[in-house]
Amino acid sequence: MTDPNPETSDELEVGRKSAPVDREAVGPLDETEANPVRPYIDLGGIKVLPREGLNLRLEVEEQTKRIVAVGLDYAGSTLQVQPFAAPRTTGLWEETRAQIRDQVRQQGGRVEEREGPLGPELLAEVPVAAGQDAQMRLARFVGVDGPRWFLRGVIGGAGAADPAAAEQVEDLFRSIVVVRGGAPMPPRDLIPLKMPSTPASA
Repeated sequence: MTDPNPETSDELEVGRKSAPVDREAVGPLDETEANPVRPYIDLGGIKVLPREGLNLRLEVEEQTKRIVAVGLDYAGSTLQVQPFAAPRTTGLWEETRAQIRDQVRQQGGRVEEREGPLGPELLAEVPVAAGQDAQMRLARFVGVDGPRWFLRGVIGGAGAADPAAAEQVEDLFRSIVVVRGGAPMPPRDLIPLKMPSTPASA
């Protein structure tokens, strides 16, 4: 894509927030925008609305034993999500996309940027095994800048290529609520995630 006004492209690229125009109504939502009576699964930094056929996995860092991502299996697709602290007025998705592009290319994969239903996204072919027999896996990297947070998602399985499956997993991503909390946090720090507690009552 070419910038119609290349002289100002640097200004626009740095810290511009990236989110669907209807984010505040359709999601991903900030905790202050969510319906307080809905029976969310509380995972600390994010809340997930339970739905039929949804399986949830927590991805734990070996050394520290901290939860670093939430994996959601739904309708033949996988969705890995991570919430990060972000500045109030600027976004992180522009910068994060550039880092992902470099990372995928360094691993020998292919990546292209395109406009998706959630805004700019990356479609990548990522090697799953090293060596001559490396197989490629298709993945979509999506991201939304919210108020003082950034939510990153990686879509795999059917939702990476099939339009009907993509719609279902995008709806799942948009149903997520991000709980930034009031504590000061450096931008790009992972908002702490936790094991879900057994819901007492909705």
